[in-house]
Amino acid sequence: MAHGSMDPNEPFTPRDFGRNLRRLRKARGYSQEGFALASGIDRSYVGGVERGDRNPSLKMILDIAIALEADPRDLFDPMR
Repeated sequence: MAHGSMDPNEPFTPRDFGRNLRRLRKARGYSQEGFALASGIDRSYVGGVERGDRNPSLKMILDIAIALEADPRDLFDPMR
């Protein structure tokens, strides 16, 4: 079964991380381009992370959380 439901009993995937990033980014009113400019992260990289195609480093995850003014755990929580 695909993990798209964010079921806590299913393994967490890069695609789930990307969904959380997209949700948090949109909740803060950022387009991908606006978020890229505000965070200093290339827009194509942000898109790749949101699709689950990129696997960001710990430093990049922390940079993303700081730019979103979010707790890094929010990016990994399957129920948020």
